[in-house]
Amino acid sequence: MSVVAGAVQIVGVMTGAPLVLGTMRQVRARAEGRAGAGVLQPWRDLRKQLGKQSITPTGTTVVFAAAPAVLAGTTLLIAAIAPVVATGSPLDGAADLFAVVGLLFLGTVALTLAGIDTGTSFGGMGASRETVIAALVEPTILLSVFALSIPAGSSNLGALVANTLDHPGRVASLGGVLAAAALVVVIIAETGRLPVDNPATHLELTMVHEAMVLEYAGPRLALVEWAGGMRLTVLLALLANLFLPWGIADDHPSAAAVGIGVVAIAVKVAVLAILLASAEVFIAKLRLFRVPELLAGSFLLALLAVTAANFFTTRT
Repeated sequence: MSVVAGAVQIVGVMTGAPLVLGTMRQVRARAEGRAGAGVLQPWRDLRKQLGKQSITPTGTTVVFAAAPAVLAGTTLLIAAIAPVVATGSPLDGAADLFAVVGLLFLGTVALTLAGIDTGTSFGGMGASRETVIAALVEPTILLSVFALSIPAGSSNLGALVANTLDHPGRVASLGGVLAAAALVVVIIAETGRLPVDNPATHLELTMVHEAMVLEYAGPRLALVEWAGGMRLTVLLALLANLFLPWGIADDHPSAAAVGIGVVAIAVKVAVLAILLASAEVFIAKLRLFRVPELLAGSFLLALLAVTAANFFTTRT
């Protein structure tokens, strides 16, 4: 059943990612007094884009063409190895903290190089901004999750979730709270949400993610947007299971346990998405030069989380 659980994770992330985006947009629309396009609108947008013709700008190389596939492939690989529905996937041995962060960074680098490859001023501008953000985000993710790995004695994500199930009080400790706060900030930055980036605007001077994908159209644009939604879904699922893993199936799940795990993670991701979208209504986008200050603050929180976790583990 572990193979089935792994397959369910991949299919669930692929099908659920547009629904997560649609839910967040609908929540924002309702909070702002608008009717909204509906939860299924991202699926309609993907279907429309898949029916259009791809455009390859003159002068671009294979980097531009391959970036969407690399971004989507790395995200799906994270969905396959991460403890989303069950802790014991067939690739659980590869579900190491450093491997997951490396896959995240690989997808970011692919899209950044694609923005540079177009040779446009907007593409280069977005790529440079994304590089600055990634340089602060990836180390913070490492430190945040590493703070949880110190008491668990392992950097394997499945082992971290199992340790939280066995010792739930550890995530409520000082180190756990600091790590959670830092991880929330970097997930917002990694997925291009407010206040770091505004996915609902196309103003050139403030764009980060959108500036890198301006030259994409048709199926390639659909793949980029789909991969972005899957990345958000996977990171929210990881955040939920690292700190609130109840409902997730164990190493040898039954069919019923897999079903419960699917329902549990769907509810947790939906709640986190609604909370994030509700908070975005009251948050303004930061000036670009203030973003490194925010991310540096999250890095400091993660560093304090590691220090606190190491101190209390040594004391006990």
